[in-house]
Amino acid sequence: MATTWTDRLAELGIELPSVVPPVASYTPAVRTGNLVYTSGQLPVVDGELSARGKVHEGAEGVVRPDEATAAARVCALNALAAIDALVGIDAIVRVVKVVGFVASAPGFTGQPAVINGASDVLGEIFGDAGVHARSAVGVAELPLGAPVEVELIVEVA
Repeated sequence: MATTWTDRLAELGIELPSVVPPVASYTPAVRTGNLVYTSGQLPVVDGELSARGKVHEGAEGVVRPDEATAAARVCALNALAAIDALVGIDAIVRVVKVVGFVASAPGFTGQPAVINGASDVLGEIFGDAGVHARSAVGVAELPLGAPVEVELIVEVA
């Protein structure tokens, strides 16, 4: 049984990525009191978006919902990397809230299922401490053409 979140990540074979550098005037994460807020994290892997475009089912030239769900998972891991760099992953007491934005093609209403990619990985890592409040919002556009963006609020010791 894992004794720290670092141990749990190792058990799951999850390696946190490097912190994604800001693309504008902000910082990846800020602590106030016992809360850490992350800036919106995009699905950046090795300096590049893992997917690009709007999300919709069955349409040509769009990001499929399963691809967007995988991208939401990447966003959550990028947010955890920002938290880890600020206070250390083992300082997390619980995940408080997830806010997810999905660049949605007209008629797409599956935003909650897409953001499950973030929620599910947080549950895998943190168990009961990963159960959180959440918003999943469809938007017209996201920075750099990303299909999804995720913010976290966590309580820390």
